[in-house]
Amino acid sequence: MDINSLAHTKWNCKYHIVFAPKYRRKVAYGKMKQDIANILSMLCKRKGVEIVEVEICPDHVHMLVKIPSSLSVSSFVGYLKGKSTLMIFERHANLKYKYGNRHFWCRGYYVDTVGKNAKKIQEYIQNQLQNDLEYDQMTLKEYIDPFTGEPVNQNK
Repeated sequence: MDINSLAHTKWNCKYHIVFAPKYRRKVAYGKMKQDIANILSMLCKRKGVEIVEVEICPDHVHMLVKIPSSLSVSSFVGYLKGKSTLMIFERHANLKYKYGNRHFWCRGYYVDTVGKNAKKIQEYIQNQLQNDLEYDQMTLKEYIDPFTGEPVNQNK
């Protein structure tokens, strides 16, 4: 077990955090995705937070992080989203026309504590991008009628 320590504390606090851009816009592509990754990594290092796994999908971010016990999760996520917003708008000035009042991330976030299933969550985050791509490729078009089992006539 990888236990960290502070002056008088031993801790092993891992959290799965998910947050999304405002209006769930798909903006994390190419250079923008790399900039977001660099910014989040730098901000985590400043706070002493270790990134175990991260996946930046086009419309949301999954992070598995170790947060020191001296730092609350809500204050860390607030810091991360607030500072990263300023840095993203500084590097990509054209985004301020899409996102009024410098709000890049949506207001909420999802957090879950990680216990014995840390490996499962790490694998989930690694496969998240592939799962999203598979989900996007699914179609609503029916080729076989679910009620009769007959092929659907495409000319109707």
